[in-house]
Parts: sequence; C-alpha cells; structure tokens
Amino acid sequence: MDMLEKVYNPRDVEDRLYHTWEKKGYFHAAPDPQKKPFSIVIPPPNITGQLHMGHALDEMMQDVLTRFKRMQGYCTLWLPGTDHASIATEVKIVNQMAEEGLTKNDVGRAGFLERAWAWRDQYGGRIVGQLKKLGASCDWQRERFTMDEGCNKAVNEVFVRLYEKGLIYQGNRIINWCPHCKTALSDAEVEYKEEASHLWHIRYPVVDGEGYIVVATTRPETMLGDMAVAVHPEDARYSHLIGKKVHLPLTNRDIPIVADAYVEREFGTGAVKITPAHDPNDFEVAQRHDLAVMRVMNDDGTMNDLAGAYAGLDRYDARARIVQDLQQMGVMDKIEDYTHNVGHCYRCDTTVESIISKQWFVSMKPLAAPAIEAVRSGEIRFVPERFAKTYYNWMENIRDWCISRQLWWGHRIPAWYCAECGEVIVAKEAPGVCPKCGSTRLAQDEDVLDTWFSSALWPFSTMGWPEKTADLDYFYPTDVLVTGYDIIFFWVARMIFSGLEHTGKRPFHTVLVHGLVRDAQGRKMSKSLGNGIDPLEVIDKYGADALRFSLAIGNAPGNDMRFYWEKVESSRNFANKMWNAARFVLMNLDGAPASLDAVELDIADQWILHRLDSVIESVTEHLEHYELGLAAQSAYDFAWDEFCDWYIEMAKPRLYGEDEAGKQSARAVLLAVLADILKLLHPFMPFLTEEIYQHLPGMDQESIMIAAWPRVRGGFDQARAQAMGQAMELIRAVRNVRAEMGVAPSRRTTLAVRPAAIWQQLLPETQVYIQRLAYATEVRWLAPQDAEPANAVTAVSSGAQGYMPLGELVDVDKELQRLARELEKAQGEIARSQGKLANEKFVAKAPQKVVQEERDKLTQAEETLRAVRERIENLSALKG
Repeated sequence: MDMLEKVYNPRDVEDRLYHTWEKKGYFHAAPDPQKKPFSIVIPPPNITGQLHMGHALDEMMQDVLTRFKRMQGYCTLWLPGTDHASIATEVKIVNQMAEEGLTKNDVGRAGFLERAWAWRDQYGGRIVGQLKKLGASCDWQRERFTMDEGCNKAVNEVFVRLYEKGLIYQGNRIINWCPHCKTALSDAEVEYKEEASHLWHIRYPVVDGEGYIVVATTRPETMLGDMAVAVHPEDARYSHLIGKKVHLPLTNRDIPIVADAYVEREFGTGAVKITPAHDPNDFEVAQRHDLAVMRVMNDDGTMNDLAGAYAGLDRYDARARIVQDLQQMGVMDKIEDYTHNVGHCYRCDTTVESIISKQWFVSMKPLAAPAIEAVRSGEIRFVPERFAKTYYNWMENIRDWCISRQLWWGHRIPAWYCAECGEVIVAKEAPGVCPKCGSTRLAQDEDVLDTWFSSALWPFSTMGWPEKTADLDYFYPTDVLVTGYDIIFFWVARMIFSGLEHTGKRPFHTVLVHGLVRDAQGRKMSKSLGNGIDPLEVIDKYGADALRFSLAIGNAPGNDMRFYWEKVESSRNFANKMWNAARFVLMNLDGAPASLDAVELDIADQWILHRLDSVIESVTEHLEHYELGLAAQSAYDFAWDEFCDWYIEMAKPRLYGEDEAGKQSARAVLLAVLADILKLLHPFMPFLTEEIYQHLPGMDQESIMIAAWPRVRGGFDQARAQAMGQAMELIRAVRNVRAEMGVAPSRRTTLAVRPAAIWQQLLPETQVYIQRLAYATEVRWLAPQDAEPANAVTAVSSGAQGYMPLGELVDVDKELQRLARELEKAQGEIARSQGKLANEKFVAKAPQKVVQEERDKLTQAEETLRAVRERIENLSALKG
C-alpha cells in the first residue's frame, strides 16, 4: 500500500494537486439538465490588485461553498474574472509613462490605450495566479474581464436602453471631483480621513436693517459662490429675517435668507451658507428655492474668474487670503478648532471637491424602488439580516448616479455629438451620419463610464446577456453573492437593481456579508500603518490550508476578525494532526478493509459512527446556513478530540490483539470515519484532504473534489453509543482526579465502578476501554447495594462513580511528608515577602514594578499554602 510521507509538506503537494485538478477539468461546469445548478460570480478583483487578506477571506468563503455544493451533486459554477479598474489602472499607466518622460497628451488616446492593454496583458493576470495559490476552484475556462467583448456589448446595450427610457441623462449636478486626477469619482473611490481643521464663523451683514447673521463654514474659499443663507423655518432666532437679504462679504452681491428644514439648528449658529455649486445638500436646497448656481473653482483646484480678486489662486492659498481679508474687514466673528472627516481620492490622496459639473447620470429613484422591494419581500436576503438596514438606508436616500469619468481607460460612453447641429446620438454602434441633419461630422464623447457601471452587470453579462444563452438560462440567477460590508452600496445594490431592470430576475437570492480582516491589535490593515499581512507569505510558510482554516474557524458572518500568526500555526498543527492520524490508519490497514455492513460493530464503533452522523448533520446544516465558522469548528472538534484523541486509542487494543474479527471491524470503522472527516474538511482544507484521500484504499472517486458529500448512515444503537459516552465521561473524571493528585499515568490502580441504574446493563460493555484509558489494572463492577470501598478516592461522573484505593495511587505517608516540606517552604516565602513589604523604605524607594512583583509573589505563596493545607486535610481524612 502506498504510504504517506512521514511529514506533511504543503510545498510538495499544493501546486501539484492544483495542476491536476485543472488538467482533469474538475472546476469546469457545463449546463446539465440532470443536476440542479449552483452558481457564484466572483467579485472581480482589480487588474492592478495583489492578493490581500480581504481577498483571501472573500475567496476562501466562496470556495468553501463551491466545493461543498459540488460534493453535494450540484452542477456548480464559480465564475471568475477581473475588473479593469479605470482610475487605478490609468494611474499605473500614467506613472509608468512619467518614468519615460511622457504624458497622456504626448502619446494620444490611441497610443495610451495600446499601452493600457499591454499593461493588462502583462500584469492583469497576476492576481489570478495568486488566487490559484489559495486553492480557488474557479472555472478558469470561463474567466471574464469587465472590458472584454461580451461585457462591452452588455454595457452598450444597458446604456442605450436606460437612455431611451429616460433613465440616463446629461446634466449639471454635484459630483465628487479629484483636482489631481481631474475626473469625477464614485462614492467608493472617496476615502474619508479625520482631519484637524477650523470652523470659521463669519458675519453676513443684514441689508436694509441692523445687525448681521453669523454663518459657520469649514471651507471659506467656497463662500464666494454663496447664493443664500438658510435657517430652519421653526428657529425663532431668525424668523423675522426670513425673506430679507444679507450682503456677502468680499463680493458686490446681496443674497437672500431662506427657510429650509434641512438646516440643523444645533450646528454652529443655526444659520448656514448655501453654495449650490460646491455642496450636494446646498444644491438640493437651491433646487427647492430656485436659486442660481455659481461655480468659483476650476477643475484643477484653482479659483476661477468668478472668484474675483482670488482668481488663479490654489484653493488653499485662496482660503488663507480670504480668512485674512475677512479679519481685516472685521467680519470674522471667531475661529474654532474643528475636527471632521474629509474625503480624499483613493488613488492619489488629494482632497476631493464636491463641485457642480456637466456629467452623465442615471436617474435612480425608479430603479431603486423594485430593488428595495426585492429585499423587503424576502426575495433577496442579507446574511446577517442587520445589513439589510444599511442597504435600505442608502437605497431610500439615493441620489442620481454620476456614471461619467474623465479618463481614457474604460468603457467609452456610446454618445456622439454632431458638429453641425449639436444633436446628441446615443447608439450601440457608431453612427455614420447625424439622423437630424445628415452631417458626417460626428465626435464620440471623450468620457468613459464609471467602473461600477460594468460591474453592476457582472452576474448576467458574464453569462452571455443580452443574448439568450444556455448559460444564462441555466446558471442565472446565481445563488449567493459573497462580499465585504464595505461595498454593499457601491456594488451589491447596483447589481440588484440592474438585474431586476434588465433581466426581470434577481441576480442572486442571498448576499453573504463578511467583515474585515484586521491586525492582531484590531486595526485596519493599511500601507500607511505598515501592518498588512501578505497571504502569499503565509501560504509559503504554513501552506494554503492553514491560512484558509485560520480564516474560517471562529469566523461569524458580518463580523470583523483579527489575524493572529498563532491561529495559523494552530491550523497548521491541526493539519499535521490529521496527517499523522491518516498515517496511523494506513499503517494498520491490510489492504482495503471490509465494508461497515460486513463487520460486527462493538460499542466504541457504535459510538464513533453515531457521533459521525451527528457531526455530518451539524456541518451540513451550518454550511447550508452560511455559518462557515461553526461548520469548521464542528469538524475540527470531532476530528481532533473524538476521532484522533479517543477513537484511535479505543481501536488500538483490537488492532494489536489476536481477535481477527475485532481487527476487521476497527479497520473498517477507522477508514470509513477518516474518509468522511476528510470530506467534511475538504471545502476548508482542499490540498491536505485530497493528498490523504488519494492514498486511501477503496474510495469511490479518483478525487475527493468529486466524491459525494458524507451522508448520515443511521441505524446505530443509540443507547450503546450513549453508554460509551458515559464511559468516556467517567474516564475523564478519573484522569482529572489522578492529575490533581499528581499521579503519573504509568502508576496503574484497580478501579471499582458503580454505574447509575440506567447504565447498569450497558456500561460493563465498555470495560476494556475504561481499563485501558483510565489506567486501571482491573475494573470491578459494583451493584447498587454494594458498600462504598473504604480508603478510596472517588471520581464522579453523571453516569457512574469510580473508586480508586488511596494506597494504590500514592504512598500516603511519603506524600504527607512531602507536603509538610511544601507547607514549610510556602510559609517561609510568605514571611519573607511580608517582611519586605512591611519595610516602608522598600515600598517608597523601589521601582513600582519591583514592588508589584513582590506583591504578586506573596499572593502566589498564599495560594500555594492554601492548596497544600487542603491537600493535607484530604489525605489525612482518607487515611482515617
């Protein structure tokens, strides 16, 4: 029989097995009408990306579900792919060109895109290779890219459909703007950081009256674009001023005082400046009050001509000048220190501006309504449910979505402009002539679409939509979407409304939300903190299975988790434990053992198989409910504690004995239980379980990947299995007593056992196991009426009491002499410490740490004294 190596070395196993899996086509799924489908689409990682712990957690969870369903007999598709990541990739290309002394304008759009595609070909697949190192069983034959031909066709189809329905429009609205990248940003591309700044309180003089209104702002430079001052309609402080005007300092303009419930009376002075071109909330106020909009800043963050004397200045230089001028005018009421969250571009870290700009937008209210109802009705559910509140909050307060980006890398907006008549033509293909005037002077929009626009279509565009394909019919809707809680709004919500709008079906029935992987101190992993952990480094050191299992065990849906190297080491130790257990089983097999049906099962066999049924039910139920952490823990506890630590020890007397029938039953059960444990662990630890499975005799499949998920066998004598459990409880009680008394395992004693009435008949069947595992020379069974043995130490369990002669456990006189010495030693230590701590000079002058150490020594010595006295009393009482 082919034997496992003495030591499990992941490096010798993982790449070899993964190559075999791919070569054999185990990951590939084709529509099969004889099977139920199960499908997952991968959240496509950026082509600029590198595997990080968030990816490792996300992909591990998807792989666990995929491997589980595959073994359950589903036609299982895990569809992989990558995202073109407009801004991130463009930044990479721009930086690369800068090293050559080139800019985008130097090479032109066509030349830039040629470089971008070359970059994608060279580096875009890097993260795919890293996912394979993790063991991801994706159908790589179906790998997609958000800018491939099929996805591009779907993007154009959706844009045109929404435009024709009036849901896509071009207009001037507030967007996030990066002055450095010179592009609009999605909410997901803005990172907020807490910054110390100021709150400037400025006096706006009331026109045709006395006094002034004080407004507070964190951005004085935008006051040049103020179009009103707003107060709450129920704020008695300002009710007499509503409808009047104030003079806007530093300008020649007067602006109205309006009443709007948007104003928070408790913030600042209760009066706020309304700058519609530079704040999204102010823009909404302006719409309600029919206010004009005036933008005072250029795209590069400098002030424009409407900023008057400050035109041409950088926004922060303008701020400093404006504050200085306001102080000189005497209208600066006060300046407060103020800490607030400030948005930054996620790529270049430049402070983002909220600014009005002509962009393409999606009208969101009509799309959001059915998407909200899909979750409220239970058609789509979040796991955990609490994240549905986050979803509702965003969807019910949703603003129109800015989808245009001022970049060259991405899906170019399918809109053309006629140079003759100004007609806008939106079409799936480039038009030859203007349908209005017949001119051929047409130019395509320079902008590209937000990356999220294409990824919102991912569940169905990757299945061939808008064509009616076999894949779309069979695998769509998909089943579960696994994602972190940080992109519920940006991606999950957009997939939901896109799926409902364009296919009439939900894109998935479950959204499984996980938390972040934080460092050991609970901090978010980041480049700035330098606390990131490279998953590839962990894999290289401990193996992919150890990393995967450490991320799975203890993981609860939606909760953040901390990364500990010790946890990975523990998972590696578990892998070694299973490897050694498998080696033991293989070394004690004589070919393929008989089936379970052909052997006579003893009470230990009944127990382990009954427990195996229970753990199969537990792991299966947990996985069905997406409780991956609980499933992993159940499998771990059973494999380590019950199989390795108990049953293997129970099997040894028969394996090493002369009873051939006993040997055969032990072998059959060992192999059957080991095989099922491997199957339960396979979704979490694919490499280890496959390597061991390949060495097991008589397996039904050539790979554990395509083996059937373990089934509950049933039919075992539950009473006998429970009796074995009672025997194990008694054995633990005996071991605990012996450990407390410091008795070495090599010192064996007789053991008298009085079973509880309910176990009088069955417990004696466990005698051979009690005798071996409770270190007994013999086991004597007591009837209910038998007297309790004299001078015996008692071990109590719920099903029995065990009695061990004191004299066989220890030499009482010698033990009392030894304890007397321990007593004297403890008393001396206490006296020494008390004397030292009573010395006022020592307590006053010694370092606090030294004083505390002395107090700790005193506490420990007092505890020792208490324990020794208790032990002396117990032994003296037993001695009589």
